[in-house]
Amino acid sequence: MPNIRHTPAAPTRAQQMAPGDSIDAHRHDDHQLIHASRGVLAVTTGSGTWVAPATRAIWVPAGTVHSHRAHGGVELHLVGIAAHEDPLGLDAPTVLTVGPLLRELLLAHTRAPDERSPEGERLRAVLLDQVRAAPQWPVHLPAPSDPRLVAVCAMLWADPADRRGLAELGARAGASERTLTRLFRADLGMTFPQWRTRLRLYHALHLLADDLPVTTVAQRCGWSSTSAFIDVFRRAFGHTPGAHGRLR
Repeated sequence: MPNIRHTPAAPTRAQQMAPGDSIDAHRHDDHQLIHASRGVLAVTTGSGTWVAPATRAIWVPAGTVHSHRAHGGVELHLVGIAAHEDPLGLDAPTVLTVGPLLRELLLAHTRAPDERSPEGERLRAVLLDQVRAAPQWPVHLPAPSDPRLVAVCAMLWADPADRRGLAELGARAGASERTLTRLFRADLGMTFPQWRTRLRLYHALHLLADDLPVTTVAQRCGWSSTSAFIDVFRRAFGHTPGAHGRLR
């Protein structure tokens, strides 16, 4: 693949990313666990995008071509795990729930990585145990491949508050509502309302990372009311958008 940087060993470290900073497409021979203890990080592959707030981490299997983008100021924690040392046995990225213990282990291990000492080895062993036990949150925003879906999804990426239905969007994309309904299920594995809700939630995370008021975020992402946005957000992430900033 052209322009794909290959780094055999995935680094274990903490680093800062400014709002809007990105890391271009690359791959490692190791697995990688990626956690943003502050801000929101988006990881994109050829099959879609995964977004992780401070209560989540993203598992990227060895060999996966991926890029990063920061939303808000991000404190990034990267843990490289050798391909043969695989605690999850997954061949596609997934999102893991980060509880208080796993969070502290990630911070301690990446801020002063020393796997050669007995203390470092014990810390890493407990970290991997916690990764194995972490609930998986296999939710991502899949990327369309059909050109008609690409056109529809691009319109919604540009304006997640767009309230047009499939019939109106299809008229711009050259496809009928019936065809698009079938394509959403076949190409993306979900219905159009499910995909649009997920897109809006991802945009909401980005805007909350920039410290916008909850009401403003709800309006910009297309919810009919702030209370409806709060309800959907709580069901998706386990806390309200108002509490989201305090978790970073």
